[in-house]
Amino acid sequence: MAEHAQVRTRTGLQTAALTVAVIFLLLGVLGFVPGITTDYGELRFAGPDSGAKLFGLFQVSFLHNILLLGSGLAGLMLARRVGGARVFLTVGGALTLGLWLYGFAIDRESSANVIPVNEADNWLHLGVGFAMLVLGLLLSNQKGTGGQLDTPLDRP
Repeated sequence: MAEHAQVRTRTGLQTAALTVAVIFLLLGVLGFVPGITTDYGELRFAGPDSGAKLFGLFQVSFLHNILLLGSGLAGLMLARRVGGARVFLTVGGALTLGLWLYGFAIDRESSANVIPVNEADNWLHLGVGFAMLVLGLLLSNQKGTGGQLDTPLDRP
């Protein structure tokens, strides 16, 4: 009996989710690396007093780094399936846009700035959240992702 190897192909949606997840993991790890994270001695668990900055620009804390690592791990798991990749990109994008709104709504010097975020973080969250949401929505319409184009009429 001949055995056939099952070949799995990854959709564009899954590739996008996997890419974002790996970037989140990388940023989460780099947030704990002295030198790449400037003023590493100022790194705090949370709050506006964390003076550490990833690449000397983005304010980070243990909590911020842990959130990035957790998001990256969730993205890796969810990217294994098309529906999971869609959820990761769309819901993750919406949550990241929520983080952007949070960054503008709070007084960044107050204890409400738990994560913490600064101006550079806010612009990054806007760009990443928007990009994730757009990728999740646009790539969901490709063939093989269960979107609009994957209908019985489109199949041979």
